[in-house]
This record gives sequence, C-alpha cells and structure tokens, in this order.
Amino acid sequence: MPPANEDIRVLIADDHRTFAEALKTVIDLERGIAVTEIVTDGRAAIESVGAQRPDIVLLDIQMPEVDGIAAIREIVQRYPEARVIVLSGTDDDSLLAKAFDAGAAGFLSKTQPVADVAAAVRAVYRGERLMSAEEVESLRERVAGHGPGAEIRSRIERLTPRQVEILQLMADGLAPGDIADRLGISRHTLRTHVQNILTKLGVHSKLQALAHAIRYGKVQAR
Repeated sequence: MPPANEDIRVLIADDHRTFAEALKTVIDLERGIAVTEIVTDGRAAIESVGAQRPDIVLLDIQMPEVDGIAAIREIVQRYPEARVIVLSGTDDDSLLAKAFDAGAAGFLSKTQPVADVAAAVRAVYRGERLMSAEEVESLRERVAGHGPGAEIRSRIERLTPRQVEILQLMADGLAPGDIADRLGISRHTLRTHVQNILTKLGVHSKLQALAHAIRYGKVQAR
C-alpha cells in the first residue's frame, strides 16, 4: 500500500470519454485512490504513463491510434512498475488472452460495480493478480479450442453412437456388405448412414471421415 499521505495513482485510458469521466468521478471518491489523467487513445496512454508514472493503468482493450494490446505490451516493457488492468465491454476470450500474454495484471468488465474497480486497483497495487495462473491457462485453452480444427472436433462430438459404430467397423477394414450384415441393416440404409456422416462432418469421402474420427479419438485404427 502507498504511504499514508500518498494515494494510489491511476491513469484511465478509454476512448469513450463520457464513461471515463464518470469512472474518474466515482474513483476520486474512494479514499487512497486518485486519477492522474484521462486519455482517449493508446498512443496517449503510453505517453501519459511515461510522464505521469501512475501506479495503475485502467485501459480499454479496444483503442484508436495504438490498440490496447500493443499499448499494454509497450507500457509493461518500458514502465514495468506500472500495472495494467484491462477494461472492456466485451468478454472476447481471444482478446483477453492476448491482453494477459501482453502483460496485463487483470481484467474488469465495464458493467462491474465501481466498488469492484476500486477493490481491483488496490489488489493489483499490492501485487496481486485478478485471475490466478490456472484461470489464465484455462482462458488460453478455451481460445485454443476455437482455433483450426475446432469446428471438425465439434462435429465429431455430434456423431451418434450408431454413426461411430459404423466408422469403427470401417476402420476395422470391413466391407460395406459385411458392415450391413453385422448391424442387421440393408446396404441402402448403410449408404444413408454413411452419407449422413459425411454431411455431419462436412467432408466428401469416407477416407476423410475416418481420418478425422481417428485423429480426434472417436474410433481406433487397428
């Protein structure tokens, strides 16, 4: 905590001036916290940190001139004593993960009560993080789940038990007639099942369907 006669110095960086002014008004009512300046773009935020040397930066993740992610990275690199708390009106996991990777100490939604903002400022000033290492890692994993392959993984998980059974028999090397006999269905019905599998997975061949099913552990190659 700061000495008894000193406040925690806070810079607000948000391109929504009305929101920033309102936030300043309520923060200034908090004992032991003072807003040094309001800036409305990322470049100004970096410059203000250099000039004002605030303890905490409340920074909107989506900013003009220099975007919030780049601003966080530069502030943390040039002024490591300043701790950045991301303010955002969005819960975009991808943006938040990038913010933490850039060096942000925490995240606050703009919809949270002002009391939460003051508490977060005090906590981060004490060296605490608003999200544990486990929570940040979980965030990164959720983002990774939306990368390449996520769509086909999701499609694989929607396969019915019967469709998975057919794919497994195909992986086992059974011919279509043998699969139909094993399942007690006609070849026509089997063809319908196979077509439904291809449609569900968004692929054009049985080979592609099998490759995806094996890759994501739905069936076993034997």
